[in-house]
Amino acid sequence: MLKVKGIEVFYGDLQALRGVSLEVNQGEIVSIIGSNGAGKSTTLMTISGILKPKRGDIQLGQDFIHRYSSSRVVSLGVVQIPEGRQLFPTLTVVENLEMGSQFPKAKKMRKETMAWVFKLFPRLEERRNQFAGTLSGGEQQMLAIGRGLMSRPALLMLDEPSLGLSPILVKAIFDIIKEINQQGTTILLVEQNVFHSLNLSHRGYVLENGSIVLSGTGQDLLKNQHICQSYLGL
Repeated sequence: MLKVKGIEVFYGDLQALRGVSLEVNQGEIVSIIGSNGAGKSTTLMTISGILKPKRGDIQLGQDFIHRYSSSRVVSLGVVQIPEGRQLFPTLTVVENLEMGSQFPKAKKMRKETMAWVFKLFPRLEERRNQFAGTLSGGEQQMLAIGRGLMSRPALLMLDEPSLGLSPILVKAIFDIIKEINQQGTTILLVEQNVFHSLNLSHRGYVLENGSIVLSGTGQDLLKNQHICQSYLGL
């Protein structure tokens, strides 16, 4: 579904990504793990079209999307749930969800998709007329994911979905991610909760200092000595 090949990304003179290559196959959950500043969010923003690579290719199906605008990338079915949620705080839950279905195909399916989102997140239906800025952190994360789903993505990219949540809510969010995947959405996950993300994922990549240093199945990476020592404290 997605092939990222040798991308190099700069912030001015500072190189953030150094020849990053990865693949996501249809139906998979793939994780990118790494410490703060490793380049994880930069990778997602480059796939999304927010940042442009200086070198390298990004291929979605038959389309080379690395020169496309971010809006065109979304229209092709790639949606990013950003770190920090970035909701519209003065809009209601329903209005935030509607903002996720602006392209013609998604807009036609808005009613059906919203019913699906409310089934995944019953709490959001209970608070459908509440302003997003008054929701709890867990509810805001649910809303951010729901808004992304409103565009009917083929590939959903999540950036630190468990950030700032209690352990109980972290488990609930990961359970929902698994369910979304089982219902047919391919997922690329950036997450500092290494155990949960690799345990959930079919495959994973380890990003350090802007470069991929390890890759493998989620279970193989959980058993890797470097992962255990550097990320799990074992």
